[in-house]
Amino acid sequence: MPSRQHDHHRPNDANQPAPGQDYESHSPTPELCAAGQCATRILASPVVTANTPADTRSVRYAIDKMDCPTEERLIRNKLDGMAGVVRLDFNLMARELTVHHTLLDSAGIINALNTIGMGPRELDQNRPSNQEPASPAVPRKTLWLLGASGVMAIGAEISAWAIGTESSPWIAALALLSILAGGLPTLRKGWIALNNFTLNINFLMSVAALGAIAIGQWPEAAIVIFLFALAEVIEALSLDRARHAIRNLMAIAPETALVRDGDDVWQEVEATTVRTGQVVRVKPGERVPLDGVITTGQSSVNQAPITGESMPVTKAPGDTVFAGTINENGLFEFQVSSDYRHTTLSRIVAAVQDAQAQRAPTQRFVDNFARYYTPAVVVLALLVAVIPPLVVGALWSIWIYKALVLLVIACPCALVVSTPVTVVSGLAAAARHGILIKGGVYLEEGRKLKTVAFDKTGTLTEGKPVITDIIPLQQQDSDDVLRLAASLDENTNHPVARAIVQHWKQRKDKIALLPVTQFELLAGRGVSGEINGRRYDIGNHRLIEERGICNPALEQVLDRLEQQGKTVVILASDATPLAIFGVADTLRETSREAVAALRKFGVHPVMLTGDNSLTAQAIARSVGIEDARGQLLPEDKLAAITELQQRGPVGMVGDGINDAPALAKANIGFAMGAAGTDTALETADVALMDDDLRKLPDFIRLSHQTARILTQNITLALGIKVVFFGLALAGKATLWMAVFADMGASLLVVFNGLRLLNIFDDKRK
Repeated sequence: MPSRQHDHHRPNDANQPAPGQDYESHSPTPELCAAGQCATRILASPVVTANTPADTRSVRYAIDKMDCPTEERLIRNKLDGMAGVVRLDFNLMARELTVHHTLLDSAGIINALNTIGMGPRELDQNRPSNQEPASPAVPRKTLWLLGASGVMAIGAEISAWAIGTESSPWIAALALLSILAGGLPTLRKGWIALNNFTLNINFLMSVAALGAIAIGQWPEAAIVIFLFALAEVIEALSLDRARHAIRNLMAIAPETALVRDGDDVWQEVEATTVRTGQVVRVKPGERVPLDGVITTGQSSVNQAPITGESMPVTKAPGDTVFAGTINENGLFEFQVSSDYRHTTLSRIVAAVQDAQAQRAPTQRFVDNFARYYTPAVVVLALLVAVIPPLVVGALWSIWIYKALVLLVIACPCALVVSTPVTVVSGLAAAARHGILIKGGVYLEEGRKLKTVAFDKTGTLTEGKPVITDIIPLQQQDSDDVLRLAASLDENTNHPVARAIVQHWKQRKDKIALLPVTQFELLAGRGVSGEINGRRYDIGNHRLIEERGICNPALEQVLDRLEQQGKTVVILASDATPLAIFGVADTLRETSREAVAALRKFGVHPVMLTGDNSLTAQAIARSVGIEDARGQLLPEDKLAAITELQQRGPVGMVGDGINDAPALAKANIGFAMGAAGTDTALETADVALMDDDLRKLPDFIRLSHQTARILTQNITLALGIKVVFFGLALAGKATLWMAVFADMGASLLVVFNGLRLLNIFDDKRK
């Protein structure tokens, strides 16, 4: 992918206009920044509130036993009220906990976590999540004990059926051995939950098993514990697949690099030790270990792991290569531009990690629902056990058994685990497809977009304009006016300005440009400066109108060029127009297809550009956009987004930073061609890692599918519980059936959520 020529800047630098923001300005004006309207969403930044102490530190732990929200709730109950603890951040998929605290050391935190059996391991703060060595999802010893527990539980059940009693010493001994072999972790966790006043699945299962023993149902107690332990193992293995989907993103970068030392000798070293500025050699068939710029050689590079592009991209000296991409056929050397912690790949993984740690809207709803649902069902089970025997004299054993069944089915594990697995699968699938989504909220909200607004230059078009017309208006040679224009534009990086400079260099490369003094950027209009003591302006139609130097003859030429879809640039001095330059930009091949696909989703496309209205209309017609608005300053684009939001949620597509006010105002901001661009990755809510606009409708399709699966999972989890509530009260459900239903529902929602990992497989074929 060719390197982008835009000069990005951070929003807090907006008081100084960025280079390249002149003819079609995308940068926020100082007035907008002062009003707080160019704030951007930087996901990776820590959350800082007014109540956060200034001396807050953070420590990161790997907690191998934290597999689902059950453990998260237990940890919260233990640490939330602890003196010195400011905030807890959980990443269930990576099994990591970050504690923000003001303590002198973290020994107290570790002790607290050990008391609830979490066994924390402190992690290096500088290493991204999922780069730490992963422990097995299920230790081999656990599998052996589980197998023995199952054999003994089934043996006890068969023996009870054969001899017609469940309370013989032999059957009780066999069941007890089964519980000890497979259920000790569950009973231990249940005791910890009880000590910490936490109602979780381990506590409920422990009560169910002990209650069954109390009423003489030994085989049933053993079967309950075994089935629960078996389902826990299967669920852990299933969730590990979602974890691997993220971990495998980072694993595509090689661990070693072939580096040139000072004596021109090549040595293979660990990629983590390579510094910026060093030169690395990549052979055919190898993966690129780090980000950098090619200095020698050329090749075709498969960038699919980063950008999702289906075809290899030709790379030559001066082009950027990314860690994890594959060198197809040539030998090349590149100079490292980012160490292993700051490569594009590392930032992608870090962004996905941060995104999955956030609660999506559905997940927040489910968590709040479960907080009240579980205690309510426990109270219901208690009433079921007590009221019938006390009020109507029913048998205690029958109604206690029914209450135990209710306790087992009450666990909201399937409901709670369904949302993070689904969201993480969607985030991972998108990242592998070259779409970086900064949070579950955007993944869910994408399907609600009613309008998508496009910037023109570099978004719908290639952003590589070329000079098509040079029309001198006074008694000057075309080379003379071109030299003046190129001298002024040498100070900017706007694509139109670069086209003028490049055109001069191609024609008169050996003739130096003129020195410019008193240079000034005119946001949204052009530039101004003095050459040989004379003031010159060069800019768009708006600038010339503001200068009051338009005339009918000039307007006629401008209209003719603009009707051809060309951008016009006028050079003027002393209130006299000197020359007109016609500049044409090439349309992206994917623009028409992307706009058509958006319409199929019911999304209304709009173009917002600083270019003149006639050019905007011409480009818009060619891609199928009816609503095209030209000659817009940054504040005009901001106002347009505000207006469009009256119809519903709006997405804004730009280069990730230059359209900062509009991107920030939009419900979802999309950055184009974000690979290798720090600011685009930080600013946008969704980053399209290459320049393929077709990924925008792909994102909306993923959002729709995610919403469908979330709805399916919630309906499935709650539906099974409602059915078993009825069966339990009617006396038709047994304890082992309740365990099977509850944990079976958990597995079903996990597997259903994992389907999103394969949503883009058809695109790769």
